[in-house]
Amino acid sequence: MAECINDSDAESRISYGDYVVLKRGDVFKSVQIENKKKVIFEKQWFFLDKAVGQLYGTMFEIEAGGSLKLKAAKRTGDSMDSKEAGQDNRHIVDDGRSQKLTRDDIETLKEQGLKGQEIVQQLIDNSTTFKDKTEFAQEKYIKKKKKKYESDITILKPSTRLLAMMYHGREPGKICHLRYDTLAQILTLGNIHAGSKIIVFETCAGLVLGSVMERMGGYGSVIQMYPGGGPTRAGMESFGFPSHFHETLHEFPLCKVNALLAGTLDLSEKDADTQANGSGIGRTESSQETSGVSEEKSAEPQSMEVSVDPQEEMRRAERERLREQRAQEKKVKMEEKRKKLASAAALLEGRNADGLVIASRFHPCPVLMSLLKFVAPSRPFVVYCQYREPLIECYTKLREQGGAISLRLTDSWLRHYQVLPNRTHPVLLMSGGGGYLLSGTTVALDTAKARNQHKSEEPVAKRLKLDEISSSCDSSA
Repeated sequence: MAECINDSDAESRISYGDYVVLKRGDVFKSVQIENKKKVIFEKQWFFLDKAVGQLYGTMFEIEAGGSLKLKAAKRTGDSMDSKEAGQDNRHIVDDGRSQKLTRDDIETLKEQGLKGQEIVQQLIDNSTTFKDKTEFAQEKYIKKKKKKYESDITILKPSTRLLAMMYHGREPGKICHLRYDTLAQILTLGNIHAGSKIIVFETCAGLVLGSVMERMGGYGSVIQMYPGGGPTRAGMESFGFPSHFHETLHEFPLCKVNALLAGTLDLSEKDADTQANGSGIGRTESSQETSGVSEEKSAEPQSMEVSVDPQEEMRRAERERLREQRAQEKKVKMEEKRKKLASAAALLEGRNADGLVIASRFHPCPVLMSLLKFVAPSRPFVVYCQYREPLIECYTKLREQGGAISLRLTDSWLRHYQVLPNRTHPVLLMSGGGGYLLSGTTVALDTAKARNQHKSEEPVAKRLKLDEISSSCDSSA
């Protein structure tokens, strides 16, 4: 029993090599903890070595020299909480002369070694209008000064919510302006759960891929479809998944989807080209060496004695050994890549995926129509796009082609509320838009029957009319 407790406790503690999320106020940053690595966050630099061995969620204070110190818990009877407060702020004039401390005085306090909390207390004591402010205005003033002068950071364990908020706040363009509430709807509408087989096509720096893998918990299969030369997984790596999570991840290039659907996929084609290129390079190098040797041989008759430099021979042998080593490593990598491609192709050939998730900067219509063929009937799919018009085209195409029901095109709306005593109200600033989602459920479609039905609809109606006319003529006769 004690061993189980120790193992779980070790998982909740920070260690070298872990990916963590730094939080200061409403700002987040994802970093990896390395020995004596300098981290710059919110115009301050520090080292995370002192955080190793501590629990996640611990708050630290940045000291001089960049070292971290555990921050003591705030006591209830803090001297910073003022007991005197005014009734309203109507007589307070913001003329810039209410604070007695100047910028130079504050810098002097920092040089004397005063911490952020002590500097904030000095600002409160030297403010002539602080006691005349209302209780709400005082709390707002203290919060503003703490954010400016206190150098506290909190180290958190990475999660979908934290990383989505971090990307949306710092670099929203990298994730196609995907908001965290929209990401939560994608995971819900896609029915992501453990033990399922999910196809993911995204260009959101790997954030959607990591969110799907976190929801599946390391059970099942995730097939990442990627454009270009290789997949992008920066956001997924920030989750810091253990090794068994990566065993469930497969990758397949989008450019080979048509060949897989047509049954003409050749897994050895790229290797053959690579080996041909490698042999060509080897022949070129060997020809260059042969030409160099022939030039040396042509120059030999001019001298009566031939001297062989042993150091030159050693360097040439070393170059040859390194060349063979690089060729062997490249061959091993290509073989591993071929095996990964073969395993992903085997999963896709069954055409029994449990879900499809698309969140890309590319036009989703052709990608959706191609990848839906790998999804089993009665399975959900969800498509995210920053704009509405591409999803309208997908909606129209699916209605015309068939194979999907319960199609819904939705727009998510989010607004934060401040919930405080006697101050609960919606926040004035809010996000303008969180993108659009197209969701639905696949169904089995009998293409031959549908084709015959479309062909026979018009002629059947005409024959009925002709039959009615002939029968009426016979009756009249």
